[in-house]
Amino acid sequence: MERPHTKEIDSNEVTGKRQLGSQSPPSSSHLEPVSTTTFQIFSGIFQHPFEIMSKDRLPPEGLPLRATPTGEEAQITDRTFFLDASLRGLTRIPSEILALEELEEIHLEGNQIGEIPADIQRLKNVRVLYLNNNQVRSLCPELGRLSSLEGLDLSSNPLLPSSLGVLSWLRALRELRLYHTDLREVPVPLCKALHHLELFGLSGNHLESLPKEIVNQTKLREIYLKQNQFKVFPPELCALHNLEIIDLDENQLTALPDEVGHLRRLHKLYLAYNHLCSLPESLHLCGHMAVLDLSHNLLHSLPHNLEELVEMTEVGLSGNRLEKLPRQVCRWPALHLLYVHGAGLRSLRCSIRRLTNLCFLDLSQNHLDHLPAQLCSLRNLEILALDDNNLLQSLKELHIENNCLEYLPISLGSLPHLEVLDCRHNLLKQIPDSLCQAQDLKELLLEDNLLTEIPENLDQLENLQVLTLMDNPMEVPPQDVCAGGIQSIWKYLKEKKARKLRAIRIQSWWRGIMVIRGLGKFEDLVKGRKKGKSSPKDKKDKKAAAAAAAAEAAKKPGKGKPGKGNKK
Repeated sequence: MERPHTKEIDSNEVTGKRQLGSQSPPSSSHLEPVSTTTFQIFSGIFQHPFEIMSKDRLPPEGLPLRATPTGEEAQITDRTFFLDASLRGLTRIPSEILALEELEEIHLEGNQIGEIPADIQRLKNVRVLYLNNNQVRSLCPELGRLSSLEGLDLSSNPLLPSSLGVLSWLRALRELRLYHTDLREVPVPLCKALHHLELFGLSGNHLESLPKEIVNQTKLREIYLKQNQFKVFPPELCALHNLEIIDLDENQLTALPDEVGHLRRLHKLYLAYNHLCSLPESLHLCGHMAVLDLSHNLLHSLPHNLEELVEMTEVGLSGNRLEKLPRQVCRWPALHLLYVHGAGLRSLRCSIRRLTNLCFLDLSQNHLDHLPAQLCSLRNLEILALDDNNLLQSLKELHIENNCLEYLPISLGSLPHLEVLDCRHNLLKQIPDSLCQAQDLKELLLEDNLLTEIPENLDQLENLQVLTLMDNPMEVPPQDVCAGGIQSIWKYLKEKKARKLRAIRIQSWWRGIMVIRGLGKFEDLVKGRKKGKSSPKDKKDKKAAAAAAAAEAAKKPGKGKPGKGNKK
């Protein structure tokens, strides 16, 4: 099951609904939202127009940063500050863009730009620059002169590590994204010089450690290290007391240090797909923790004092070796999303009823054999996933009447002891064929739905005694047959199958005759007739008739070929 949550997304990932342990849309830039006007900036140069924003076109409050273009023509002014030239097939940054010295935000991602020209220094007012997903290999020294630059994305470029030192000159930088750039180490000059950095994106690289100089990033709030090669939790992070988000998904961590408890402002911690066998008790000191993803590790339990993390709203425990739902989880009253699929659960705690704010609960792929009544206390629960468990195997009666169900699960046919299935007063449009395998079924109540037919093998339910189909727009069987009761319905189904069988036998016999007489395969005959062609037999008969007519005409005088000078 997949649900959305807030987490940095790197430039190679698509924004959308994702499960805990994945990533969500990037944080917005620090510019104020303004309206857009779309127009052709430089006639004849680009196939598609750019999106332009102008300071003198202020928006209503709350309008998104990149609003839907209006399509109206506008004049380029020296107050233009937003430009979107992404996905335009550009191989260079056009000089016309570099001439717009008032630009504050530029989107050039998804092109084929191979180098950054020296004239980039003309954009002295640029605050946000997106160059991700291009072909840039080297960073020119002039890039370091963009003294107003606050946000820079160079992700997914084949950057030479030796050219990254120029980034240390960007002293105003607050967000730096270097996802998927084949980094093997973080340049030390960056850690020494960028004292205002708040977001550092390094996911999808080959990092095994961080330089000790990263402790200089005292303002760092978010660091993304997903899909690297960390075997040890970077101890330097424990000294960055302003950290709110740490993403170490998909690494090779085996343990967390006790010093992680020093991160008192930590709000989200992502540790999915590692090799963690246990957690330090000091984690309970992160009192503002709200999102904790521990999915797909080797955990058997959680530290008992984690129950103190009462601000927890989203937890991922899927793919661990729990067997029991940790007691601490049931002490988090603010919990909204809980993922525990594939965790070996055999039962649920009665205290789960305390999670009254829970709206999503994934218990799929476990070993649950019964559904505790305590789940009925979760009054805000919207989605409950229970697929691939051992539930309901001893179920004899299932009453789901008076709902808005449109379909029934295929798994109903695998309930060996089901005797009564009451689906009245729903919106069912069809009955799964698998239900014909529920051989113990005695009562099937389907009245007041939207059914037009029933499975043709439903008469295989030899123990079925009651079948109600009233108030359905039935076509197969017709309503008059349904009104006759179960015996009338069974008779109709048997006759329908018998007619179908006879038709198949006749068709098979006809195919055999066609082959025996050498008239070709049945499929070829059908294709020929669809195209308006005659069969070989038809052609033979027509040739014979034509020859006989010609011979007869030759015997009669004056009826043959017209003589010279005579009209035909």
